[in-house]
Amino acid sequence: MDNAAHRLTGLLPAVCFPFLAQLPDTFWMPSQASTTAREVDVVFYLIYWISVVFFALIVGLMTWFVVRYRRRRPHDAAQPAPAHSTSLEITWTAIPVIVSVLLFIVGFKSYMNMVTPPRGAYEIAVTGQKWNWLFTYPNGHISNELHVPVDRPVLLTMTSEDVIHSLWIPAFRVKMDVVPGRYNRTWFEAHTPGTYPLLCTEYCGVGHADMLTTVTVHPSGRFDTWLEAASNLFDTLPPAEAGALLARRLGCVACHSVDGAGGIGPSFVDLYGSTVATRDGKQLLADENYIRRSIVDPMAELVAGYDPVMPTYAGRIKDQEITGIIAYLKSLSRHAGGDAELETAAPAEPGVPTEVR
Repeated sequence: MDNAAHRLTGLLPAVCFPFLAQLPDTFWMPSQASTTAREVDVVFYLIYWISVVFFALIVGLMTWFVVRYRRRRPHDAAQPAPAHSTSLEITWTAIPVIVSVLLFIVGFKSYMNMVTPPRGAYEIAVTGQKWNWLFTYPNGHISNELHVPVDRPVLLTMTSEDVIHSLWIPAFRVKMDVVPGRYNRTWFEAHTPGTYPLLCTEYCGVGHADMLTTVTVHPSGRFDTWLEAASNLFDTLPPAEAGALLARRLGCVACHSVDGAGGIGPSFVDLYGSTVATRDGKQLLADENYIRRSIVDPMAELVAGYDPVMPTYAGRIKDQEITGIIAYLKSLSRHAGGDAELETAAPAEPGVPTEVR
């Protein structure tokens, strides 16, 4: 069926519009970077060219009828109306039925292929939350960027911590809702190394437009190297630099600025060692214990002037990782004797080849 569909989608443009016959398969789409992308594009172009043909046919006939019968001649008034044509009725009923059945068969087969992962697929847990993605790998490593091996099926098991999100990878033609209280699954097999955008396509609040990240497809043999290096940050980086990477991976910097500007949450600059006013009128010292509580139980001491939208990270990160984040915040605060003008960008991800960063 795939071959027939491919031939049909290639034949229709050549017959109807020869000047478009040489356009690439991805004329309306991003580049095809996964095995499922081809199937989705086949269905898209099949629907597209059928729509083009019927649009041209209907508008053409309508225009011809308007011109041909624009004025009724006097002697035509006495002519009897045309008789009912059963053949015509059957024809214009049968053609849409056949087209609809064809579209259903091709579309249903493609859909079933996309929702039925192959055995042995590499499974990654996905958590959507305002306004960040978290990807948990089988060894327990968590990142806010998705990394996958090339030419290997990858299964995403997804859930949400708060509201409905929707994961979309345009280059892979993969999209699936991420719903709180249940798990949805989708899969893909990327065949072209590189870095591709991943975004949320379900409006989820004021930070929806910032719920962006990337998918890095590692060349053959390099994914395991990246995962090992990324899982052992504290073996290769100072605590503050490791904390900076963790803050980026966990999506902290999506809500907390590192340049002193306002945001969804308090800025990280000069936070450590400062006095924080809470909603219930308390004045708290932002020391190590306060930062730890804010990470594992963010609803306990809400900062005045900010909405309670931060998810809990209890059970998601280790004590060593919390210590690294605290060290990073200290490096951004003058109250800790750090340098608030320190370069705040997190270092490059270890183990990621330069050509796919």
